[in-house]
Amino acid sequence: MSQQPVRVIAVASGKGGVGKTNVSVNLSVRMAQQGKRVLLMDADLGLANVDLMLGLKPQFNLSHVFSGEKGLEDIIVDGPEGLKIIPASSGVSRMADLSPAEHAGLIQAFSELRLPLDVLVVDTAAGVSDSVVSFVKAAQEAIVVVCDEPASITDAYALIKVLNTEHGMQRFHILANMAHSREEGQQLYRKIAGVCDRFLDVTLGFLGMIPFDPRLKQAVQKQQPVVQAWPGSDAARAFDEVARRIDRWPLPRGPQGHLEFFVERLIEYQTTA
Repeated sequence: MSQQPVRVIAVASGKGGVGKTNVSVNLSVRMAQQGKRVLLMDADLGLANVDLMLGLKPQFNLSHVFSGEKGLEDIIVDGPEGLKIIPASSGVSRMADLSPAEHAGLIQAFSELRLPLDVLVVDTAAGVSDSVVSFVKAAQEAIVVVCDEPASITDAYALIKVLNTEHGMQRFHILANMAHSREEGQQLYRKIAGVCDRFLDVTLGFLGMIPFDPRLKQAVQKQQPVVQAWPGSDAARAFDEVARRIDRWPLPRGPQGHLEFFVERLIEYQTTA
């Protein structure tokens, strides 16, 4: 493992259907286009769809790592623009309830990974399950994807509340998705920030907005990231701006930049929760 710090980013949402995985995929591909060595981990362990969005058909996934059939490096697949992907399983219920032995196996798998990386993006499941909380808590930066729907705003606040009041997390980045204007995206951020300021001890940052763009839907249908299929589209330019803002975040210091530390924090939480 390279000693260079690895930026670990969890992408989460309180509610499903807000485009969280689309955000994870396009941000990862855009950062790879910018010359970063990026690994995208599908952390929706039982209902994976990162591979589906990219038109990939991996032979192996994380379920084979937990069963001991494969090592972590054996399941990594190549995505567009040099992106590396750790696929999860779909329709494997036991992946949602892993044993301590399987957790320990994942620690060992990550500690032996020899893949040089700059960024690890973790696409979590939707909601506030233990799995989601543990992955977000383990990362250094948390992006919460929201859209302008009452359920999305309420569930995003619920996720932030759980992470703050029960697990001590204080910093979150809000990304407005499918916004019809920059002002709409900023208003959405202000709605969430207003409630959080009243009831929680958190710091929210406005990461930006991804506009409602027909090219996004077309890209999903083509199983391609919009930043690759239509790089001049409004959505692709927005992902470029967000990726550049992320690049300006301070790099992690010390062991927090290593994947081993990411997984150790994850497992420590899982086994003590």
